[in-house]
Amino acid sequence: MEKVAVLDSGGQYCHLIVRKVRELGVYAEILPIGVSPKKLRKYNGVIISGGPASVFEPASPRPQEALYDLDRPILGICYGHQLMGQYMGGVVEPGETHEFGRADLRIKHPASLFRDLLRRQRVWMSHGDHVAKLPVGFLTLADTRECPVAAMGDLKRKYFGLQFHPEVVHTSYGSDILW
Repeated sequence: MEKVAVLDSGGQYCHLIVRKVRELGVYAEILPIGVSPKKLRKYNGVIISGGPASVFEPASPRPQEALYDLDRPILGICYGHQLMGQYMGGVVEPGETHEFGRADLRIKHPASLFRDLLRRQRVWMSHGDHVAKLPVGFLTLADTRECPVAAMGDLKRKYFGLQFHPEVVHTSYGSDILW
């Protein structure tokens, strides 16, 4: 059976992410964000959950850097998206505007996470900070009016980041994206 580790960044959505992944027929477990990457080798993929912290806070929760050397697919959601962007060499900035609630997602690159999905869809956004410059090797997969990098991906390494929450019912095709 496939197994996915969900790293807890202290957000309210962590348990919902696990439930959604399990509904898709994949076993998921919650682990602390600072878990040793050696313990993650038995998982087929890793999800870094959202959380209330900012990547600019010195004491914000962070995974160990070796996480990105695991050779496993990684999905960062919200704060996890920003962590990945920052760690991989991109630029995260505090947003001039904050999005909270429904947003219209525009798919720019339909491969991978958005295969066979509508080019425009409703998603649930919740953020202040945002990825302003992509890390090397990443593509902008989707944007919104307020967020130029609402989804990003390094297709070769299978690293993906979503600024929105696919695990909530307010995101139209959330389960399809997680699958």
